[in-house]
Amino acid sequence: MADIKNILMVGVGGQGIILASKVLAKGLIDAGYDVKMSEVHGMAQRGGSVTTQVRYGEKVYSPIIGKGQADIIVAFEKMEAMRWIEYLKPNGKLVVNDYAIPSAPILTGQMEYPKGIIDELKAKVQTIVLEAANEAIKLGNIKAQNILMLGSLVKALNINEVNWEDVIKDQVNEKFVELNINAFNRGIELVK
Repeated sequence: MADIKNILMVGVGGQGIILASKVLAKGLIDAGYDVKMSEVHGMAQRGGSVTTQVRYGEKVYSPIIGKGQADIIVAFEKMEAMRWIEYLKPNGKLVVNDYAIPSAPILTGQMEYPKGIIDELKAKVQTIVLEAANEAIKLGNIKAQNILMLGSLVKALNINEVNWEDVIKDQVNEKFVELNINAFNRGIELVK
């Protein structure tokens, strides 16, 4: 437990990033880690950027992750992955949802959504690409993509000492527990 692990989650307001981070933090605390979490909402309610930083280990003094320090970045939207990639360690992992949410300048025609993002990311860093939105829709609700992404993160970092089903039951609205457990398990399955 001596190592401190740094997890950066990025995406767009409304994607459930903060809930996924809270489930992650609760699970890590239950496993006996010292955990610090920081969240930045920005213009989240208007579709703006949202980030959460989760650091865990034996003793963590600050919730802030600097550039080049993240062990893993979980990007819920692919343009946000590009925006935050400089925070990843040289040997870090990127889990990215191949999903596009057009920003205001794109919606108003001032610019186009960038093409080739996934290929560019793969050329730069170790990248795990998911179709989390499509997978969540298959499970019954696109909103479950956040917990699906969490499952992929847990698998990518091999965080096995946590009873994730119990944590999900504790943190998620009762009527969505089964959906979210299924999404979490599907996220695990998608990481090779």
